[in-house]
Amino acid sequence: MARFWVCVAGAGFFLAFLVLHSRFCGSPVLRNFTFAVSWRTEKILYRLDVDWPKHPEYFSGTTFCVAVDSLNGLVYIGQRGDNIPKILVFTEDGYFLRAWNYTVDTPHGIFAASTLYEQSIWITDVGSGFFGHTVKKYSSFGDLVQVLGTPGKKGTGLNPLQFDNPAELYVEDTGDIYIVDGDGGLNNRLIKLSQDFMILWLHGENGTGPAKFNIPHSVTLDSAGRVWVADRGNKRIQVFDKDTGEWLGAWNNCFTEEGPSSVRFTPDGKYLIVAQLNLSRLSVVAAPPVGSIGECSVISTIQLADQVLPHLLEVDKKTGAVYVAEIGAKQVQKYVPLNSYVPAFGS
Repeated sequence: MARFWVCVAGAGFFLAFLVLHSRFCGSPVLRNFTFAVSWRTEKILYRLDVDWPKHPEYFSGTTFCVAVDSLNGLVYIGQRGDNIPKILVFTEDGYFLRAWNYTVDTPHGIFAASTLYEQSIWITDVGSGFFGHTVKKYSSFGDLVQVLGTPGKKGTGLNPLQFDNPAELYVEDTGDIYIVDGDGGLNNRLIKLSQDFMILWLHGENGTGPAKFNIPHSVTLDSAGRVWVADRGNKRIQVFDKDTGEWLGAWNNCFTEEGPSSVRFTPDGKYLIVAQLNLSRLSVVAAPPVGSIGECSVISTIQLADQVLPHLLEVDKKTGAVYVAEIGAKQVQKYVPLNSYVPAFGS
């Protein structure tokens, strides 16, 4: 039986639960709920947008990743399955626009890197077919622009650059690219590429020590020039200087139950949103000040129903909305920031 956890703050949250139950009652994953109550005082930072998307029937496969083009108000979703479109495009309001499938085998991660002059979508492909083990750049309509790696051939090489199950990437406004390569494959590495795809630095050894990885699954940057990597198998987040690649520290005190699967910062830089796949949990973690990594401190959590399995997430840089790709529930959900504090019931 699935469980749904909320922090109770009066009748309003009970009504929200009823809305959620009515939405999900037809789902085989979320049909039955045990209504459990957390009595602790907690910051309630987000609410579920139950009207997003307008037509969830377009989710016809397993939804692995999501990207947001904040500049143009578009949301891109990568899904897996046979004889289905692999990439879905919605508006930020939830209206379906289009789908495409050209040269996409098995999407794992996706990133929107749009400017005033170009709408670019990057996809990490972990498929075993002709298009797999690559990192690819597309136009908004699915035209293939650039391929990194050796298509259909996994490897550890650097010249030419090869991948094996590249998990995710992050593209700076400068065009520099950060790739975590090794979702259970031959590689366990973090690579920084220049905008002309030259290797600037990398960390690439399997292990538990500083700057070593065991399934690096997600990567993001903060405004202070630090690179944050979800080192999932080692149950920690590692932090590096974006210019030099120097190891700055790690967080592991928040992830004793399970490692992080996805990391993204809020637009104001105050919080890091972290997904934990098998716990079906999202955590809002306080970002450290410049010059310090410190210890991980969880400010708020969103406990999803059992087996929802949040895989990767993205934060809209303009609105702060959080989009979560759920491989268990086979959907993407949108959480909208509240910017309010709600005390626990009875406090």
